[in-house]
Amino acid sequence: MISFTSAQVDVWIAAFFWPFFRILALVATAPFFGARGIPAATKIGFAFLLTVLVAPLVGPLPQVPPASGQGLFIVAQQLMIGFAMGLAIRVIFSAIEMAGHIMGLQMGLGFATFFDPQNSAQVPVMGQFLGIVAMLLFLAINGHLLVITALVESFQVLPIGLHPLANEGWRTLALWGGEIFRGGVMIALPVIAVLMMVNVALAILTRAAPQLNIFAVGFPLTLAVGFVVISLSVSYLLPIFSSMIETAIMTMMKIASDASYPAAF
Repeated sequence: MISFTSAQVDVWIAAFFWPFFRILALVATAPFFGARGIPAATKIGFAFLLTVLVAPLVGPLPQVPPASGQGLFIVAQQLMIGFAMGLAIRVIFSAIEMAGHIMGLQMGLGFATFFDPQNSAQVPVMGQFLGIVAMLLFLAINGHLLVITALVESFQVLPIGLHPLANEGWRTLALWGGEIFRGGVMIALPVIAVLMMVNVALAILTRAAPQLNIFAVGFPLTLAVGFVVISLSVSYLLPIFSSMIETAIMTMMKIASDASYPAAF
């Protein structure tokens, strides 16, 4: 008769569920994996399958009962790590959507909104357009595989343990949030520059010919020029987006490495 001790069962449970919570937190927050259109059961099933593959690579685990206070502390710690790494990737897509918002406002399309199924909210149509383009580019460059690779490597950089997470990791994540504004303005800069010149030209025309109806001429002109600039610049989005994704992956690993040292109290 085969029998197991409670200590053996605790080790088996811990070896699976502690990595599972880090993986599940990343799947719930990362782009593509965490889309709201994907059922929660599908996300949990994918995290379960990924954990089955990753668990043998995790390495030694602390000898702590999973149901104890220390075991629950590890669970909370793994959830925080997964959420932080998923947010690091989501920042890039937020930057792309912000670029679309800025372009839409400059072109006069700020009032045109569209339902975003990923975020379950109304967003400007240009932000939704660039968000879809970014998601397609993300899949085209195998960004989802890079995220999974970084997740697996994070268990070596930041192993599962009882040590507290260092404050430097959260500081890295907070500073990385500024990429939303920097990247959004950088991508929208060609449209901003061209439309600024168009608006200056329209202002000069209005002063030279006061009888000119600026509203009848300006809106179609800025709209047309904006679409032309976007069509010319969208082909340059791939190298910029690839560089941003690579930086985001490195930031994921930096968050893990910065958090791997015991915090100073």
